[in-house]
Amino acid sequence: MNRWAGLLLFGGLMALMATQPVYSLTLQSPVERVNLLELYTSHGCSSCPPADAWLRTLEDHPGLWQQLIPMAFHVDYWDDLGWSDRFASTAFSKRQRDYRHSGAINSVYTPGFVFNGDEWRGWFRRSPLDLQQTERVGRLSLQVDPGKGVVVQFTPQPHLDGIKLRANLAILGFGLSSSIGGGENRGRMLDESFVVLSHSQTEVQDGNWRFKWPEQSVKEAKKLALVAWLSRPGSNEPVQATGGWLP
Repeated sequence: MNRWAGLLLFGGLMALMATQPVYSLTLQSPVERVNLLELYTSHGCSSCPPADAWLRTLEDHPGLWQQLIPMAFHVDYWDDLGWSDRFASTAFSKRQRDYRHSGAINSVYTPGFVFNGDEWRGWFRRSPLDLQQTERVGRLSLQVDPGKGVVVQFTPQPHLDGIKLRANLAILGFGLSSSIGGGENRGRMLDESFVVLSHSQTEVQDGNWRFKWPEQSVKEAKKLALVAWLSRPGSNEPVQATGGWLP
């Protein structure tokens, strides 16, 4: 190869590299299903702060992200009773009601826990979570370009090969504090973590999904994490999940 041909090849490679996204963060699940714990909560509910406080303790769980992913969805059906929850979303209330309509939970209430798609009342009995990873479902990987986008890829085990799934993406906020000026928690300062600040969902696809970077209105979180999980069409039950801290 002569000198000019070498320069042309080098220039072509550099141009190609410039057009490819450079991801600064890779998150990946084990092959075993990661347990997904959802708390449905509200600033307007006086019974919720103890559940929120317990959820905060899971930040130190040794299996966080690789064995267990907690999330706090703030519902809006308390907002007309004296105080509007700044984290609440109608979509989160609908998600809880969808669990009720599918028979996964018996009723819609706060604080309410859903564990791997089913109602979990162990918190009320002070029972530990059962985190036994027995089902091998496949590896979920995230290629994260913070502020720009996320590529989600799933390599399933043979019994799930070819299945069409929906991908979910959420940003979680940690170290958040809210001064409550009305309702059942009037006058309290509530400290929270694992708060879902944004949630987006793709259409059903096979193994590869792309997300634009989600928007979120809350800026004062001390830490942020990114979580993705897969579910079957028409169901909120998770198939696989992964997540991790954002830089």
